[in-house]
Amino acid sequence: MQKKQILEHFWRAASEKEGWYPPYADALKDVSAEVADWRVEGKASNTIWETVVHVIFYKERLLKRLKGEKDEKIETNDDTFVITDHSPEAWPLTVHKLFSVQKELLDELGKLSEEDLDKPLYKEPIGAQYMNLIVHDAYHTGQIIMILKLKGDWPDHRSFA
Repeated sequence: MQKKQILEHFWRAASEKEGWYPPYADALKDVSAEVADWRVEGKASNTIWETVVHVIFYKERLLKRLKGEKDEKIETNDDTFVITDHSPEAWPLTVHKLFSVQKELLDELGKLSEEDLDKPLYKEPIGAQYMNLIVHDAYHTGQIIMILKLKGDWPDHRSFA
């Protein structure tokens, strides 16, 4: 397997095809706006919704970089967890945006050559930036599932293929 094939495989695994952990498609399936906006008690907790907004931010940042557009400036990482619209109608739009940017980045990856993956973009190779997002996805998917478990909205047992 070449680097590009590996990245494409794990990119899909993060969003739609279960591998070593459930993808976003499974973790976010049937999550209501109310559950997405529920917060575990404690200072350092984020909601599912805030986490999805955060993940979208970093995916959109790579997409903008690949297209030669400027990054959105932030003061701290905390700025990437901000929800601007908490209405029940906004949650499905947020989920749609996650999968939309995920697909756009997969499409962009498909256009890249093996050599392109080693080219630096903002000081880091493009392939490494994709890999960072894949690992980032795994980390945050685990958080989302843990929140669902704490809320009682994740099955006690589940099977996967």
